[in-house]
Amino acid sequence: MTMKLTIIRLHHFSDQDRLDLAKIWPAADIKTLEKALTEEQQIWAARFNDRLLAAVQVTIKGTQGELADFVVREVTRRRGVGSYLLAELLAQNPSITQWWLADSGVEERATMAAFMQHGGFIAQAGGWGRLAHY
Repeated sequence: MTMKLTIIRLHHFSDQDRLDLAKIWPAADIKTLEKALTEEQQIWAARFNDRLLAAVQVTIKGTQGELADFVVREVTRRRGVGSYLLAELLAQNPSITQWWLADSGVEERATMAAFMQHGGFIAQAGGWGRLAHY
């Protein structure tokens, strides 16, 4: 039986989620991230076989959304997981008309630039932006 990749907004973390998020964001304080979850501060993730393979932190302010720490686990990269996570995140948040991802802290900038462009974002000073299409 094959499990499918699902995109979810995390409202709380299971023990397995905490282990997986520690692999995705090794420098992050997972307990602090979990305590900070609100309607404005969200974490979205890609789950496959009860494991989180990718995650992104999302800050919502009115009709603006800001992405941060968009990471796909290295063993899973280049398989469409990040693209699916990005596409579903945008689709599930139709009220957000402007999206932004700053390039600070991005290790492989050229790779991230290609990825963000593929997702419909445009390179701007300091990162990538995307306006919703109507």
